[in-house]
Amino acid sequence: METPVSPPETPRPDTSGRGPRLREIPIRLMVPNLITVLAICAGLTGIRLAFEGRYELAVSMVLLAAFLDGIDGRIARLLKATSRFGVQMDSLADIINFGVAPALVSYAFLLDHARSFGWIAALIYAIAAGLRLARFNVMEERQEKAAWQSEFFVGVPAPLGAVLVLLPVYLGFLGVDPSPVFVYCSVAYTILIGYLLVSRLPVWSGKSQTKVRRDLMLPFLLVMVLYVALLMSYTWQVLVVTVVAYLAFLPFSARLWQRRYGTLTIEDDNASV
Repeated sequence: METPVSPPETPRPDTSGRGPRLREIPIRLMVPNLITVLAICAGLTGIRLAFEGRYELAVSMVLLAAFLDGIDGRIARLLKATSRFGVQMDSLADIINFGVAPALVSYAFLLDHARSFGWIAALIYAIAAGLRLARFNVMEERQEKAAWQSEFFVGVPAPLGAVLVLLPVYLGFLGVDPSPVFVYCSVAYTILIGYLLVSRLPVWSGKSQTKVRRDLMLPFLLVMVLYVALLMSYTWQVLVVTVVAYLAFLPFSARLWQRRYGTLTIEDDNASV
């Protein structure tokens, strides 16, 4: 009986020279990074528009960048798409959108009238924003966090700093004349906001008060709708009122900290950076 002949084996391709196989990434992991990239594009576009003289659109782009940069982390947590790469991208976007872009837009619109003093103020604010973000990242990476970190920020948060530092620009849009007094007051104000960013001032975050009573939910929603509607219709006026209200809130925040911990500034070792 003849033994059946097996067919010849097909030679396998040589894969010794190939690199590691690329791993497929789910689309949901890319969404937060895409929002971060869009935020960077908006911030850089705002700088370009400012130096082209289209100041209102430039400020709108900076505020849009701040908004996008503020939601990308929340969306990442919602989609369970957090990653170390995303954290690094977000840090890069933060320094551009909360530090460089507002400083340059403010300089192009108003601070330039003060020549070197205006540029120094813009530099101080941008560097202060970078220092504030570095301190925040270091505190977030600590294994053990103080109980107060769920209630207070150390210094004014960088996103709010970007909104605050543009107050002189908002006033300029409302017709305030760029007189020497106004210009140099704006220089001092810019330096002040930079100081608030890196200070140890306790700023109530509201993180621990995330729940709203059921009977107050609808009124709260109506107030938010009213605020957004006014913001869309009277943008610069509402932003001026918002900035002034927030600055007026800071002493009350420090007073709340003093009642609980006995000091006017945060002296905890966890905030030693």
